[in-house]
Amino acid sequence: MNKKLIAFDLDGTLAPSKSHFHDRMVNLFDRLLEKYHVCVISGGKYELFQRQFLTQITKDEDSLGRLHLMPTSGTRYYKFEKGEWVEQYAENFTPEQKKKIIKALEEGIIESGYKVDKTYGDTIEDRDSQITLSILGQEIVAELGEEGVRIKEEWDPDGSKKIKIRDIVAKKIPEFEVRAAGATSIDITRPGIDKAYGMKKLMEYTGFSKEDILFMGDRIVPGGNDYAVEEMGIDCIAVRSWHDTAYAIEGIVKVS
Repeated sequence: MNKKLIAFDLDGTLAPSKSHFHDRMVNLFDRLLEKYHVCVISGGKYELFQRQFLTQITKDEDSLGRLHLMPTSGTRYYKFEKGEWVEQYAENFTPEQKKKIIKALEEGIIESGYKVDKTYGDTIEDRDSQITLSILGQEIVAELGEEGVRIKEEWDPDGSKKIKIRDIVAKKIPEFEVRAAGATSIDITRPGIDKAYGMKKLMEYTGFSKEDILFMGDRIVPGGNDYAVEEMGIDCIAVRSWHDTAYAIEGIVKVS
């Protein structure tokens, strides 16, 4: 295969929402890092990367040197240098911008009619370079495990609830990027920031071209938060779950 970097969405692609990697995925991910540069780009914060997979995967420093972390939709970038993860850049909101965004999200969830009575953890999280609304709460999977994943997947199976919330919020803060992201979340970043933006930043920092990259995601459809990567001309593989991704990685490591 002529690709040099394999990039992945996280939730729904490498693992169930906010869940650890399966042992099978850990093994495959480590084998992939032995031969390729790998990028994980997600709307989740850096601390979630730590919780979901960084504590599970290889500790080999050469392999980790080929891993690129892009949390909060690529508004942050981390590289492994001299034994630790070092932030390369962060495009943070000002305090005034944060206040305006949080107010719009609070109003939007109420106006949509989709505010829920029972939530788990904070529903609005300030990730500095991204602010995220999690309708059911940030900690539903941490508290309920697989049941939390099931509840998230069943809350809005066709995505229509998220789209309604997004449209309400977007009208209140047109100067920002408002996206329906994960199963039950809305992400807000500076304008023009999506996963294509993250891939362009990654290419600037690494020197890789579009032709060098293969991307896998579970939302490579119009309106999906992975679709922008395909639109920019990077070769993509659409998956439905981490199981599909595992099969694809197996194929890559076998022919390498």
